[in-house]
Amino acid sequence: MALTRAKKAELISSYTDAIKGAKSAVYVKFKGLSVADTSTLRGQLFSENTHYTVVKKTLWKRATEANSIKGDAPETGEELAVVYGEDLLTPARLSYEFSKIHKGTFTILGGIFDGSFKNQSEMLSIATIPPREVLLSQLAYLLKSPMTKLAVGLNEVALKKTA
Repeated sequence: MALTRAKKAELISSYTDAIKGAKSAVYVKFKGLSVADTSTLRGQLFSENTHYTVVKKTLWKRATEANSIKGDAPETGEELAVVYGEDLLTPARLSYEFSKIHKGTFTILGGIFDGSFKNQSEMLSIATIPPREVLLSQLAYLLKSPMTKLAVGLNEVALKKTA
């Protein structure tokens, strides 16, 4: 059944609002994904304040044009769903984790990151960036390591002087 012009305008408006409110959006292919798996995904995303929506490609394209997203849109194929949220990394990371479990039925195709289109490989590299807490602990370790080496070196000098 064809959509009415009013319904199309309403969808474009909701897509435009979703893009405005989201810092990143991940395009995913979901062919063959069961309803139970989709419900599981929606539950995981909802707990992280992230959304999953199956979109009409032509109407989504109009919404991205209305928001003047930079670059060329990635190739999407037959069907398209979008995972989007207010956090830059969460939609990509959660989509990637879910795609590892559901290979062949759920695949990242590309997306929008920080106001510009990204292709599949760029979105996958964004998805594998560790969470903020892990990055902070890695930074703390890097800052601690030279101080530890200095302390060990000073201790060795002190031991040689007393011997």
